[in-house]
Amino acid sequence: MVPKDTVTFNVGGKIFQTTSTTLANAGRNSFFGALFDDHWNLNFNSQSKPDIFIDRNPQCFRVLLDLLRTGELYIPPNLPEKLLFREAQFYGLSDHVRAAKWGPFDGNCLRLTTSVTGRAPGDGTAIRAGPDGGCCVAHGCMVHVYDWSLQEHPPLHLDYQIVNDVGWLDANHVVVSACERLGRGDGGMGLFNASNGELRHKFQVQHDNQVKSFTAGALAFTPSDSNSKMIYSSCKGRSNEYGIGVWDQETGQQVDFFYEPLGWSLGDADRLQWLPASNCLLVATLFPRKDNCYISLLDFRAKSMVWSWSDIGASGPNPILVDDKRVRDAIAMEDASSICVVNEFEDLGFIDLRSCASSVRWSSRSRLVNVMKANKRMQLAEDEPCYPKLAFHNSQLFSSMNDSISVFSGPDWVLTSRLRRGYGGPICDFSIAGDRLFALHSEENVFDVWEAPPSPPTF
Repeated sequence: MVPKDTVTFNVGGKIFQTTSTTLANAGRNSFFGALFDDHWNLNFNSQSKPDIFIDRNPQCFRVLLDLLRTGELYIPPNLPEKLLFREAQFYGLSDHVRAAKWGPFDGNCLRLTTSVTGRAPGDGTAIRAGPDGGCCVAHGCMVHVYDWSLQEHPPLHLDYQIVNDVGWLDANHVVVSACERLGRGDGGMGLFNASNGELRHKFQVQHDNQVKSFTAGALAFTPSDSNSKMIYSSCKGRSNEYGIGVWDQETGQQVDFFYEPLGWSLGDADRLQWLPASNCLLVATLFPRKDNCYISLLDFRAKSMVWSWSDIGASGPNPILVDDKRVRDAIAMEDASSICVVNEFEDLGFIDLRSCASSVRWSSRSRLVNVMKANKRMQLAEDEPCYPKLAFHNSQLFSSMNDSISVFSGPDWVLTSRLRRGYGGPICDFSIAGDRLFALHSEENVFDVWEAPPSPPTF
């Protein structure tokens, strides 16, 4: 006797039988979720309905069906992973495959799983992890987009201008900021479809009711679930349009512009970061783009700079010691009420957000002696440097240094592990999202993918 909840599929000529309980594990938004009503009852009786025919790969279907049954993923050696990933996307099971293949993100458990060679001549300049497990890489005037299976999509370009920053607005759209194109009033920012490379929208800056040509720099976005969905970019024009521009994510219209105060630098910002708890934007303009470093929090509701720090006026008996503390990157950690900064020797510094008079509390993590630092300066003078970058993810702090990435954990930010491979050259940028860390190397034009192995099954 065939159970009432049995479902029979004919996939590419192969017959499969399963149950409604197994199919329900796929979730409402999957291919199989459409077989159920609002109360998770099958919409038909398999005894009176013929087999459901699906014109897809039966070998992949067998693997995915077994994943729904057991929660474990076994990929036969003769089955290409990219083929399975493509089929998983068709059935709406991408998240199930990723959860079974990779464990929860933990910087201390990451393993190098693959390396991808760049598709463009010259060094990469920036890499950004996408919300769906993919990434995009900026090379000169091009942005190369990879989906979560690391399949490359058509590249993006904004009038073939040099790309300054790139960011994922959501899993389907990428925003690119680029240098000013002289004689054109359409600005230096564009919104692209991540899958097909189609340019959806160009962003404009208006000053005194006139459209201005501008160079767009660092980017930041408010979360998709926030009340006001905004795009932020540092902007530099040729007259008075220096500061932070704000656009509506849905309409693409400029809604605000924060003009930089006298003596302060916002239009040249290296990093923007939206802080959801305080509804403020972190703006950091760093050395060596400017001789001095400027870090501030902007409240667009009050049109004010509510917190600021600069190294202007820093002095000391030895100029080298002052140079050692030049800030190369900065990132806010709202839970700790502080901003973390890093210099070129991976010395971490912390600035208290609760006080505008705060100084940097430096904590040397690299333990480099003065001789090593002197050698480092000689190397930087001869070669184009790859300055340290910072990231904060899942309550862990990450800092790149030469060809490795350090992981700091706990309330005292103790160095707990290092991520390093033996070739590729210095890391010029890295990015984290979801369950992956991407590291872009400068010399070999290659990026690495780091993932945590899945947790062992429990019985």
